[in-house]
Amino acid sequence: MKRLPVCISCLLLFFSACNPSNPSTEASQQPKEAKGGRTYGGVFRLNESEYIKNLFPPSITDAFSYRVATQVYEGLLKFNQSDLKVINCLAENYTVDASRTVYTFKIKKGVYFHDDPCFPEGKGRELKAEDVKYCFTQLCTQRASNQQFSIFKGILKGADRYYEATAGGGKPGFEVEGINVLDAYTVQLTLEKPNSILIYNLARPATFLYPREAYEKYGQEMRIKTVGTGPFRISSVDDDVSLVLKRHDNYHGVDSLGNRLPFLDAISIKFIKDKKTELFEFRKGELDMVYRLPTDFIIEILEQVGSSEKGEYSQFELQRAPEMITQFLTFFNQGSVFKEAHVRKAFSYAVDRQKILENVLNGEGFAPGFHGITPPSFVDYNINALKGYELNVDSARYHLAKAGFPNGKGFPKIVLDLNAEGSRNTNVAIEVQKQLKDNLNVEVSINVQPLAQTVDKAIAGKFQLLRAAWSADYPSPENFLWLFYGKQVPASLNDPSYPNIARYKNAKFDRLYEAALSARSVEEANRYFIQAEQILMNDAPVLVLWYDEGYRLIQSYVKNFPNNPMQYRDLSEVYLERPADGNKQGS
Repeated sequence: MKRLPVCISCLLLFFSACNPSNPSTEASQQPKEAKGGRTYGGVFRLNESEYIKNLFPPSITDAFSYRVATQVYEGLLKFNQSDLKVINCLAENYTVDASRTVYTFKIKKGVYFHDDPCFPEGKGRELKAEDVKYCFTQLCTQRASNQQFSIFKGILKGADRYYEATAGGGKPGFEVEGINVLDAYTVQLTLEKPNSILIYNLARPATFLYPREAYEKYGQEMRIKTVGTGPFRISSVDDDVSLVLKRHDNYHGVDSLGNRLPFLDAISIKFIKDKKTELFEFRKGELDMVYRLPTDFIIEILEQVGSSEKGEYSQFELQRAPEMITQFLTFFNQGSVFKEAHVRKAFSYAVDRQKILENVLNGEGFAPGFHGITPPSFVDYNINALKGYELNVDSARYHLAKAGFPNGKGFPKIVLDLNAEGSRNTNVAIEVQKQLKDNLNVEVSINVQPLAQTVDKAIAGKFQLLRAAWSADYPSPENFLWLFYGKQVPASLNDPSYPNIARYKNAKFDRLYEAALSARSVEEANRYFIQAEQILMNDAPVLVLWYDEGYRLIQSYVKNFPNNPMQYRDLSEVYLERPADGNKQGS
């Protein structure tokens, strides 16, 4: 999801806010007051350092696409932006029976899909329970565009049978047993057994709802042709350059004060690859937020924000919090090089994570990755109990020798694939490359490519060593351990594997993971998860680098936009405060 960084940066640098094609010009001219001193109108302008890959819900596999899709689509449930608790969205309410296997959802009335040519006369129709059945059945259908069947695999009654029957385009003469429409606004889901994370799954992008008409009209074009029920709809797309979302005038949401949502007229997203250029645009007032700061500027910004002394950054608000994101390198566990655990352990011991965090990242991270794959962001989940890897050159060389490569002799040159995300990933990769050479006498070449290509390689298993990161799309350690569930790995190396791109398999890990899913409480589930995670780290299928900390700079007039560890963004309630002198903002 990234291309042409130099050209894009130059183009956007000179793109004037007064250009008539800029959606912010018209949108912010007539702001009007809402209840509670809130304001309607304006355009929220932000940047993503990577271009979106796919906005079709069953195909969303990256955080950049997720953040856009969340504004366009909705599910039965969603997360509260402030505390990440699961709350009702398209479901007005739901009940769970005594067996904890039957969930009955009442659909909110008066919810309409965006106006779109896929509907008669282009007018969006009302959402019904049949739409839930249709979308969830698509999640149980075997096709290339569905990369999220694991959401229901082994969980939803009849899902596995239906999935197998649809192989090769098969059209089964039966339906998914566990999806039943009781009436126009009621749908019931029946599980094979109790599942501790179903509620989280129903708030994730895979279970966002869309109309049958859209899929039948657009098919694979739904990568970018979106039709949802969310507060915004896609208005224009300039591939790799910009994306504009405009308000859904028939949106069903209201805030706690009774204001009809959304407040904003539009969201304008640029795709500037260079973080320094992005910060420059923000300082000029052309962006309303910067997420992730250029490492060269972090110390200066931290010193000035909140200071009583005037400085270039003192007028902005800095939001800072540990995140549910882990940065790591993935080994291809079934490849000729890294199928040997001793090699993976050698690499894990050979990297100085503290040095990377302090010297390469200038401290823009919460902590070095000394423990497990799960970041320290979850209540009642103590990652300090997990033994991971720290720099130990003697241990690194010992394990490499045990694998048959004393002092790196005979070890093949390997390729590290990555996307740049500004320059941060490249700078880290160069440091890792140097440390592996110094400590193991191993040669690593670096291949920088667009994120879309990196993701495709990862899923296809066409890599040796790959830079990756996982950003939680629901607040549970399960979201990280899910990446390593062995029963999701196909038997053939020629078949795609997602989310387990490492293609890691360990039967004991799988048993503990499954026990956690069937647990009757979060505490019980976490006990199983932490045992499973220790097994994972003993096998070293990945090299954990660091746990992230999120830095967001926002303009002072941006209101009602709380930060959270998941970078989950619900822009429906964000508003731009009109300054007393009448100067425009968000334009």
